[in-house]
Amino acid sequence: MAWNTPGSDNSGNSSGRPPRRRGTGNPVDAVLDQLRGLFGQGGGNGGSTHIGRWVLVALALWLAFNCFVLVTEQQRGVVLRFGETARVLQPGPHLKLPWPIESVLKVNATAIKTFSTSVPVLTRDENIVQVDINVQYRVSDPQQYLFGTRDADAMLQQAALSTVREQVGRSTLDTVLGARGALAVSARDQLQASLEAYRTGLVVTEMNLPNARPPEEVKPAFDDVNSAQQDQDRLISEAQAYAAQVVPEARGQAARVRTTAEGYQAAVVAQAQGDADRFSMLVDEYKDAPAVTRKRLWLETVEDVLAGNRKIVGGDSRQLIYVPMEGQGGTSSGQAPLLTPEVLAPEVTASPSTSDSATRSGRTPRTGREEVTR
Repeated sequence: MAWNTPGSDNSGNSSGRPPRRRGTGNPVDAVLDQLRGLFGQGGGNGGSTHIGRWVLVALALWLAFNCFVLVTEQQRGVVLRFGETARVLQPGPHLKLPWPIESVLKVNATAIKTFSTSVPVLTRDENIVQVDINVQYRVSDPQQYLFGTRDADAMLQQAALSTVREQVGRSTLDTVLGARGALAVSARDQLQASLEAYRTGLVVTEMNLPNARPPEEVKPAFDDVNSAQQDQDRLISEAQAYAAQVVPEARGQAARVRTTAEGYQAAVVAQAQGDADRFSMLVDEYKDAPAVTRKRLWLETVEDVLAGNRKIVGGDSRQLIYVPMEGQGGTSSGQAPLLTPEVLAPEVTASPSTSDSATRSGRTPRTGREEVTR
């Protein structure tokens, strides 16, 4: 047979394929040759060997993928070793033993879950009110969330209903309708304590009681009660505003009266002390010169008395009354000022009969100063 006859191969290749040129400069051919040597072609015992090699490769790939675990940022992985909790995997790549030795359960630990419902509740004063409940929570402990209780989410729902019923049952209707903020805070704390006692692995991030309304059958009566409550609040506000205006004024008047009284007290005390000191000084002067002091006191007393008297005593023992005239200046007592009398000579003030009688009797008429001195 010729060397180029179809189906013949001078190199002993009976596969019918043209021979490959083995060059040293092609790296792809070198890799293919190594793989062909690993998984060589042929039959008989050589074929079973090749199948075993493929099985080993598949097993190695399966082990590689089964032992590698990637946990995302939102997840936490709980590793079970023969069904028992071994550890908790944080976000990132991890390695574990192959199944069935170890398995991983992933839990979304950052997602916020919500539970909302509306339930009728009986208050302490025996009124039924429809309360809306809104609870937001997330997973804090993946291990307890999976194995601490049978169903953590259902446990939270039941605990929330029980907590709200207890808190509302201890409060009056007015508190539930108008002051639900403090009620929601206490209910949240109690719910979190219950979840920890039940080992749910959940944490409550927010709990609200957004609405509380009476049943539809008695809604008109509750509307009247709310209207009366608003009127009461308005009247209380008006009374407080009036008190805020009146009380400072009363306090100011009281302070003014107190200050005036204190000033009057100080003035009276000072005047009394001055009078006492003056009297003591007069006593000392009187001891030194009794006659002179007595004379001076008498003159001062007469001067004070006559200063406010409207009668002027003349030298002939006649009283000349001067009627006050307007426009002569004010006085401290609010009365019309007195016209200051001029000094009258004795011969002017004396009547003719008096002068004649005085002449006949041989006596000289006294002047006003002499009369006063006498």
